[in-house]
Amino acid sequence: METTRVAVVLHAGTESHEGLARALHALLYTAEMKERGNVAQIVFDGAGTGWLARFRNPETESDQHLAQLFNKLKSEGLTYEVCDFCSGAFGVKEQLQDEPMSGKYMDHPSIADLAEQGYQLWIL
Repeated sequence: METTRVAVVLHAGTESHEGLARALHALLYTAEMKERGNVAQIVFDGAGTGWLARFRNPETESDQHLAQLFNKLKSEGLTYEVCDFCSGAFGVKEQLQDEPMSGKYMDHPSIADLAEQGYQLWIL
């Protein structure tokens, strides 16, 4: 059976219940794909960069649960990247200085690189 490659691009912001659901599902989808032996990574892009800041400094009980799941994935070798431009535009760049920033295409992550590497792109 061939391995599936998935890049989950999290664009949803932290200000709504819908954004919370999208962040949760980005983590769940990534975890499930990895558990089944597939390659999965997360790209924190646009307003989604705010979630990584929340994972580092949870504000609510829901944030704490998401942070625990993210940290578990990270301890298991999760690959992820953060949009360099968007982290600045959404005011979280200083909090994320030690995170893997990406700015390969006009200061944003290169979606074309991921597609050319065989990744399916799941945008949340």
